[in-house]
Amino acid sequence: MRIHATTATAGLLLAALTACGGSGDGGTAAGPKASTPATKSGETSAEPSQDAEQPSPGTVEKGMALGDPAQTTGDGGTGVLEITPDSIVFTKGASGETAENGMFAVVVMKDRAMTAVAADEPAPISGGGWQWMAADGEMVGFDSGQSSMVTMDKYDGADPVQPGGWQWRAQVFDLTPEQAKGGTLIYIDGEEKAHRWEMPSADSGPNVADVKKRLAG
Repeated sequence: MRIHATTATAGLLLAALTACGGSGDGGTAAGPKASTPATKSGETSAEPSQDAEQPSPGTVEKGMALGDPAQTTGDGGTGVLEITPDSIVFTKGASGETAENGMFAVVVMKDRAMTAVAADEPAPISGGGWQWMAADGEMVGFDSGQSSMVTMDKYDGADPVQPGGWQWRAQVFDLTPEQAKGGTLIYIDGEEKAHRWEMPSADSGPNVADVKKRLAG
């Protein structure tokens, strides 16, 4: 009887061990699936947000200052002109003419050819060239009032600038006293790109004395 009891006990133990085994994978039980840690409150993803605010199209870039050069495309897309507004003079009278609107703003600049071909400023009739924007946004053209009557020999360059060369040019605007209280000088180049310079409201630049002398002549 003792032998049969021992055999029965061994059978029960073997059955219990079999029940505790794996599911046919060598007896190894599958562990619980690892959980992904939740993102802590306030954490941001490493990836940039697709909804991040982008610069608004059509945003106006801040203008340059008197004396700053700008690389501009020549008339018809030919060549490159480096244009540098050099000095500005405000005067009620110039070249024997009186400003129709109250004040002439005379800006002289250097035009330098930067490529192996001659380059020129586009003619105003093509939509290019120079404009004055007053502080309130009013636009004033190159031919305002009596501006086209003002001449200054040395600063009256108008020919295409040859490779390696530069020349003086000038732009005159006939402004009201309010428009002359500072403004923005705008140049539209041969690719219709606008270049902007913030202008002071008083005579400024290294050639003020020379410009005044020639305006009085």
